[in-house]
Amino acid sequence: MALLTINENGLYCKQGDFYIDPWRPVKVALITHGHSDHMRWGMKHYICHQHTVPILRLRLGIEQSVQGVEYGEPFEINGVSVSFHPAGHIIGSSQIRLSYRGEVWVFTGDYKMEPDGVSAPFESLLCDHFISECTFGLPVYRFPRATVLYQAINDWWKSNAQQGYNTVLYGYSLGKAQNILAHLDKSIGDIYLHGAVANVNEALEEVGFHFPGVRMTTDMDRQSMEGAVIVAPPSANNTPWVKKLKPYREGMCSGWMQLRGSRRRRSVDKGFALSDHCDWNQLNIAVEQSGASHVYLTHGYEVNFARWLAERYQVEAAVLKTLYNDEMEEEG
Repeated sequence: MALLTINENGLYCKQGDFYIDPWRPVKVALITHGHSDHMRWGMKHYICHQHTVPILRLRLGIEQSVQGVEYGEPFEINGVSVSFHPAGHIIGSSQIRLSYRGEVWVFTGDYKMEPDGVSAPFESLLCDHFISECTFGLPVYRFPRATVLYQAINDWWKSNAQQGYNTVLYGYSLGKAQNILAHLDKSIGDIYLHGAVANVNEALEEVGFHFPGVRMTTDMDRQSMEGAVIVAPPSANNTPWVKKLKPYREGMCSGWMQLRGSRRRRSVDKGFALSDHCDWNQLNIAVEQSGASHVYLTHGYEVNFARWLAERYQVEAAVLKTLYNDEMEEEG
């Protein structure tokens, strides 16, 4: 019997009687990270990495049972050995490793292999069965190095400031925003935060993370801002909130910016292909390093990538249909 299967509630381990990132209320939910498509309201008991605990409380507003665990420390649930390992996606993001009767399964959740200097770097895990997302599972998605992108962001901000423009950078309020803030050159100008970003930063302070920036409030004199950078979620794009920051130029930070059409659809001035997910090359490396003979693919270009893996690596590759969707994070 397979250790992990999909039912109406989500990804289920029958042997341990628990779920991973379920989309309906269940008794025990192991949570890979704090994005809204993987962490939902209504579970009786949550288990997540300790850095995800304040995010869970912030976003779900709950006082239910929450257990924070450390990376690499195994524990048992009904005879199934469980451990959380760094996924490199965002702060607190985890791969979940299950071991039962000599068989090892790994669920990656969302992940990336290139270190970002903020979240714990991805850890390759050997396993028999590897469940991987493939958000960017097409060869066209080969991202520039993050260090190159951070330099490009600072250069663009500096140029805008010299011309008297504010700079609005859009990135998910959990994950992307913190990566941007950690790499901004504070000598260029002032840094301001949309409330959604400020809320996440304040929650993360509880577990020792500190990021620059001042929360924007309704009584703030926005006319006095000049040459500043404002970090906001993508949902703020083309809203009355952002229009009060004029004159400004807008930049979108997302792996989808790899394609020019995505930038045009967002109607922004600049696109930076800064992603919290693996690109094509990283996905291939992750599968190879897992050593798995069975690979299951979730949200993304599952069919295309499964076909490629079967032909290229002679592994059994299959599509695992889930309700995970990276775009939901805008609303998180």
